[in-house]
Parts: sequence; C-alpha cells; structure tokens
Amino acid sequence: MITFIDDHRGAHGVEPICKVLPIAPSTYHDHAAKQADPEKRSVRAKKDMALKPEIARVFNENFEVYGVRKVWRQLKRENIVVARCTVERLMQSMGLHGVIRGKHVRTTFSDKTAPCPLDHVNRQFHAPAPNRLWVSDFTYVSTWSGMVYVAFVIDVYARYNVGWRVSRTAHAGFVLDALEQAIHDRKPVSNLIHHSDRGSQYLSIKYTERLAEAGIEPSVGSVGDSAACPRA
Repeated sequence: MITFIDDHRGAHGVEPICKVLPIAPSTYHDHAAKQADPEKRSVRAKKDMALKPEIARVFNENFEVYGVRKVWRQLKRENIVVARCTVERLMQSMGLHGVIRGKHVRTTFSDKTAPCPLDHVNRQFHAPAPNRLWVSDFTYVSTWSGMVYVAFVIDVYARYNVGWRVSRTAHAGFVLDALEQAIHDRKPVSNLIHHSDRGSQYLSIKYTERLAEAGIEPSVGSVGDSAACPRA
C-alpha cells in the first residue's frame, strides 16, 4: 500500500489516494518520515534493523540451510541477545527458510515367520580382540543429488569400519559387497561372529552362504540391533 502511494503520488497526490485506500494521510507521512530518518523509528524497529544483517550473515555462512532454531542458537553463541520468536518473525519477513528434512525412509523389512540364526550377541557389543565380532547394518543419507544407501561392517573391538558400500537402491547385493570387502581386507580365520538385524538383505541366501563359506558364525537380533553398536 505504501509502495503504491509512492508510485502514484506524483500523478494523483497523497490525500486523494488515501481517500480511496484504507489508510490515513498522517499514517503515510509518518511512515515516510521514518524511512527518510531511521532515528525516528521505534526501539523495536531499530533493533530489527540491526538484527536483520546478523541473521542474514548466519544464514548465508551456513549454506542457507539453517532454520529458525539453529540461527537463533548461533546468534546466542555469538552473544547476540535475541528472542527465538524475534528471529522467526524477521526470517519470515526476509523470506529466509531452512532446509526441511525429507520423510523418514524405512530400511529394514523383516519377515518374523522366516527362519533365521540365533542371537549370539544379546545386545552385548563387546569383543576381546579384533575379528571376533562384526556388526553389519545400512542406512540412508540425503545428498544434493538425491538419497543414497550406505552399508557398513564394523569390527566391534576397534570400532572401525572394515567394509562399506554405497548404492542408489537397498538391494541385497550392495550389503554383500560390503561384507566381501571386510573379508578380503581382514581375512578372518575363526571364532568370528557376524551380527545383523532381521533385514531381508542379511537373511538372503547369497549372504548367508557367503558367511558359511568364510567360516563366520551368523547372529541375528531384532530390528535395529546392529545399529546399536557405536560407530567409528
């Protein structure tokens, strides 16, 4: 409305335009005076003017992905005192929005009626030496080019990834590739337990056959068990 009056005041005058629009001439003149002299603005408006560049800086320095909460926390870390609601109001007025996380992706699909190995770990993720207990799992990672799945095999003793693979799809082959890398690099001899959850990828025929061929004892827990082990 103010912009419209500014654009047409030369042709029609302020008062005639204000008679048509729902705004008093005094309100327009007060706004124009404050625009010309920032010192006439309210205390809140002055604080907003000082905060906007700081908010824009934090937003830009963090690759334009921070939302209200993270921008507010970063300002607090820099000893810039501001209420969270103020940051939210100003970011909305500036058109700044953080990156919104995508929907949760389910990675484990299990058949509870299907036979599977016993649980030899019972959520006790400890090992006395290397190559005694491996845990396998996979997760998904959002990237700028889309979502990818990452499979990994961890040696519990060292808390070290001994095998990993990345794939666009959660097929059984890519978790088997991670296992193959672990077997090739570590060359386990005996007394090794491989633990995973009940995901169909880890109960596939090829995967279980490869464990048997390498002399590795399979162990299967509930959904998410293998992910409970601390990762490197």
